[in-house]
Amino acid sequence: MTIPQSFIQELLTRVDVVDIVGRYVQLKKGGANFMGLCPFHGEKSPSFSVSPAKQFYHCFGCGKNGNAISFLMDHAGMGFVEAVQDLAQSVGLQVPDDDISPQEKERAAAARQKQATLNEVLEKAADAYRRHLRESQRAIGYFKGRGVSGAVAKRYGLGYAPEGWRSLASVFPSYDDPLLEESGLVIVNDEDGGKRYDRFRDRVMFPIRNVKGEYIGFGGRVLGDDKPKYLNSPETPVFHKGRELYGLFEARTPIREAGYALVTEGYMDVVALAQLGFPNAVATLGTACTPEHVQKLLRFTDAVVFSFDGDNAGRRAARKALDGALPHATDTRSIKFLFLPVEHDPDSFIRDHGTDAFARHVSDAMPLSRFLVESASEGCDLATAEGRAHMASNARPLWTALPDGVLKRQLLGELAELTQLNARDLSDLWGQAASRDGVRAAHHSPPQRQQPRPTADDASSWDAPPDADGWQPHTESAGQAYDPGYGSYSNLGGYGGQNGHSSQSGYGGGKPPFRKGGDWKSGGGWKKRDKDALWAPQPRLPRTPAMSRADHAARLLLSHMAFLEELTHDDHTTLAAQPAPHGPLFAWLEAQFHEHGPLAWAVLRESLRDHECEELAVKVMTGSHAQTEGELHELRLELRDLLTRMQIEDIKEQQKVLVLQVAQDPSALERYRALSEKRKELEQIAPKTT
Repeated sequence: MTIPQSFIQELLTRVDVVDIVGRYVQLKKGGANFMGLCPFHGEKSPSFSVSPAKQFYHCFGCGKNGNAISFLMDHAGMGFVEAVQDLAQSVGLQVPDDDISPQEKERAAAARQKQATLNEVLEKAADAYRRHLRESQRAIGYFKGRGVSGAVAKRYGLGYAPEGWRSLASVFPSYDDPLLEESGLVIVNDEDGGKRYDRFRDRVMFPIRNVKGEYIGFGGRVLGDDKPKYLNSPETPVFHKGRELYGLFEARTPIREAGYALVTEGYMDVVALAQLGFPNAVATLGTACTPEHVQKLLRFTDAVVFSFDGDNAGRRAARKALDGALPHATDTRSIKFLFLPVEHDPDSFIRDHGTDAFARHVSDAMPLSRFLVESASEGCDLATAEGRAHMASNARPLWTALPDGVLKRQLLGELAELTQLNARDLSDLWGQAASRDGVRAAHHSPPQRQQPRPTADDASSWDAPPDADGWQPHTESAGQAYDPGYGSYSNLGGYGGQNGHSSQSGYGGGKPPFRKGGDWKSGGGWKKRDKDALWAPQPRLPRTPAMSRADHAARLLLSHMAFLEELTHDDHTTLAAQPAPHGPLFAWLEAQFHEHGPLAWAVLRESLRDHECEELAVKVMTGSHAQTEGELHELRLELRDLLTRMQIEDIKEQQKVLVLQVAQDPSALERYRALSEKRKELEQIAPKTT
């Protein structure tokens, strides 16, 4: 979806950032601005300022700043488009989109209206369930027996659905309203003449809200021994169990403060953990953990701990969570698995052993890498060749699901050691297996129309798939040409390294096919170029001026936009703070990522037409230095090194300013010391040349 920049500007003039932030943060007037506790980091005295004049927020503690759109993206976990739509709806604007037809626009508007209506219906039911709870000593007694206080019950909106088949008839004017069925509150029995009755009866109720705080469904637990023990809302236009997490709305700020999210198995676990000092807990909704669940959590933290019972059912649930987590297990994230003793759930464990003991268990939880190895080895006798082969077969799909990086390489070595192979042999075997799988899949697929050979005009956007062994062929760009003799693109110019040559060539030796009027003989050495040679010798590309670190980072991110997902909060802050035109380019690129996901450079180039950052982007993506062929994990490390250096330089500049402020502002010294500690940590991981 493409939203015109003009609409974004109009939207920001219509909304009031004070109202938007005030939905989530308690603000008090302080001079010309409003002040409150920062929602992005834990603090006891307010340092979070919201300016109605500038329509901007800024935290003097953690440096977080932005406008109404960025606040919803960072705090509520919304994507860019979702944040814009939320704000537009609040001020009665229709988000324009020239990419879709009028019919599609009409359907989208109808869907948004239906969603808003269903949210209102569910919120009305939640209000009624809360009133019923206050009137039911039996339901209150249940919660008291589980140690739940009134404050926690209020925080999570706990309620009670009374006995009786049609209690909601007293809540809604028309019990026959189709919205009651569509929202999952009422069941219609078509076999009994369309008889209607409440889905939830004589159950304590756990309302489910999305990250915006909208009511999307319910979970209900029986007070006695009836079955099913837990009952969830069905799938509806606003409720999808595979995407939503119970308690995430309430846990957003505690997750940031604790530094990790704790994923449990049930509603009561979440409520009980909040009561006992762990408000950063969430739960899946009666379904296995999915990649969508993990991705949603990683909007708020880089660390996730899954907590499961130690029985077989808990192990099975953990195994499914592992599958969901693997695609997101980058080198900068921590994903762990906590297994409690068989006789305990989190609630009972804390009551028996205390919060400190549970915190230690969380800290000592099993890393994803170890659980992957254990899962692959389960049922395999590693003392035998057959058992080791079985383990390798189990491990292949798990290892393949990991994103490229240091963790994946390390696990390859560990798995190879367990199979008594070297890492290259194991990688080759898995590559051959993948190739066979691809051949089998091709036999069952319809024949594909042969594509024409790329030409010089369209080669810059041509992206060839890897071959059977996982190698990525070169694509044509500046200084490259197609070699029919080798069936690949061969480097004819400099690679942009220190000597200006690529070590990766279609000829395997890292040497260009022509140099100084001659060509490379098969036995080594040069001979005079034959007058009938296919091409004339190609001149070496001119030496490119040295790039700044910001240029280099821009090149890597424009070439591999998916790297944005792996950056930390400090990384994004550092990039956004770069002087123009680099800062605006990084901000634009991040907005594009939130809206569209990772895009190829060819697509980004078209989006930049007439944009203020176009000249910079084209400059860093033109010339020999713009080539980014290489192992992805090496490019990630290259970007990590750049960002670390940039953060160190940024800290140095901040410290220079603070030195000048010490005489007038004693607190500047404390901020200077804090920056020194942070700088020291960064310098420990940065190369010694920094």
